[in-house]
Amino acid sequence: MYEIFEQLLQKYGISAYKVAKEAGVTQTALSNWKNGRNTPSVPTLQKIAEYFGVTVDYLMTGKEETEKEPKLKPKDEKDIKEILANTEQLLKQDGLMFDGDPASPEAIESILSAMQIGMEMAKKKNKEKYTPKKYKKD
Repeated sequence: MYEIFEQLLQKYGISAYKVAKEAGVTQTALSNWKNGRNTPSVPTLQKIAEYFGVTVDYLMTGKEETEKEPKLKPKDEKDIKEILANTEQLLKQDGLMFDGDPASPEAIESILSAMQIGMEMAKKKNKEKYTPKKYKKD
């Protein structure tokens, strides 16, 4: 299992120390893993897997899922909510008109829903486009 971790280190050209520091994993856990003393805990494996953008299963087996759709991370969802909140404030200002009539609450809600769907799709598409190996579909 550590061999897969080493392959990921080589692939991305980074050190185990950097992974430990940035992923919030102890050097001791990685050292014990490397020396075969023990296997990291599930939370530690999750941190390492998340750092590399792989699943825990991949980290343990080296096998990738055949088809993988990008998923939004909590940060992505938070960003979208912030944008929608700011947009909602703009849309609720007096004077917003559709076909010469004031915008109804239903129309505003419809616009916000469409924007949310569009932003989610765009973020997923960007994840595919800018991390092609990670989300490559066979």
